[in-house]
Amino acid sequence: MSDENSEDKGTKKGFLIGMLVGGVVGAITALLYAPKPGKELRRDIKNRTGELMENAEDFIDSTKTKATDMINEGKRRSDNIIAEAKRKSASILGDAEKIISGVKNKFDQSDSKSRQSQTKKS
Repeated sequence: MSDENSEDKGTKKGFLIGMLVGGVVGAITALLYAPKPGKELRRDIKNRTGELMENAEDFIDSTKTKATDMINEGKRRSDNIIAEAKRKSASILGDAEKIISGVKNKFDQSDSKSRQSQTKKS
């Protein structure tokens, strides 16, 4: 299951990179085919590239924040699962000790009665 999850993450990452690169190439191509003088075209390319870089940085920051939130949520959930497992195991051990103690007491009582019975017969 982790292999599938890893492949899915790799696919999403590749798709994201493809979108960003495609966006940059598309924007530059559109600017190059626009009927503008060289200085204006270079300025537009520079501005557009800056905008795309800002968008990419915002997306990366957002993704980092979401990843951190998901990691923290996973840790919180695993801590809750571990705590619940400890509580349940402690309860089961307590129940087992009660059962063992009860069986031991019954055995001791039975053994004591058996000895008393043998003593009276002798």
